Amino acid sequence: MVKILLIIGFLNLFAVKSKGQCTYSNSTFKSGEEAYYSIYYKLGFLWFNTAEVNFKVNKAKYNERDVFHFSSYGQTLPNYDWIYKVRDGFQSYVDSITLSPIYFSRKTSEGSYKVNNNYTFDYNNQKIYSNIENSKTSQYNDTLKIKDCTLDVLTASYASRNVDITGISFSDTIPLKMLIDNKIYNLYLRYIGDEKVVLNNEEKYRCKKFTILMVKGTIFSGGEDITVWISDDKAKVPIRVEAKILVGSIIAELKNIKGNKWPMRSKINE
Repeated sequence: MVKILLIIGFLNLFAVKSKGQCTYSNSTFKSGEEAYYSIYYKLGFLWFNTAEVNFKVNKAKYNERDVFHFSSYGQTLPNYDWIYKVRDGFQSYVDSITLSPIYFSRKTSEGSYKVNNNYTFDYNNQKIYSNIENSKTSQYNDTLKIKDCTLDVLTASYASRNVDITGISFSDTIPLKMLIDNKIYNLYLRYIGDEKVVLNNEEKYRCKKFTILMVKGTIFSGGEDITVWISDDKAKVPIRVEAKILVGSIIAELKNIKGNKWPMRSKINE
């Protein structure tokens, strides 16, 4: 559960094949969209509703530029705070026309582990300037080279919803580059097919199904350990994700969405 915001950030990533700064033409979301997810921990046949996450998008100004402000906040439910208290906050400011990331921050508290990371994207010099601080590392500044189409996890969950995947075939893989904790990783998605998803609240959706290559670490075992279901409609909203971790799995399911630009045509009303 402690990496759930990173998982959600990966729910809808698609790579763009152009070189240099990647640009997008937004047609899937608008300012005012809010999405809420219920987070479950699954161990065998047992399911525990342990946390909740929300995602919001609004128009804003950043250094006198018109931008979108993406924000996400996740927390454990009160009954689980005594086991492992989580308060995770992510923010991104992106160009309102190209959806290229300008500034990204992660401020999280996961048990006794704290993180306060900030990143500024400089496309003129192809650099990312970072300020890193966590419970294991004293505060320091660093500079990374922007690789083609590098996205932070929060920007990716919005910008990549606008990539056309018409004509994608079973087992096709899609490369991507992702900024995670001051490192840029080469990852990929694999298309598995179309599938109907039934959520715990009994809502049903027609979805596109993908697996995601994750980074090996203390929570994820590495490999294609995440399965993602994306709404098969113009909104391309993440509906469900199941992530295998070292013990059990984490499942995130869409609880509610409002302010969305397009109706959820993939929802099945029977």
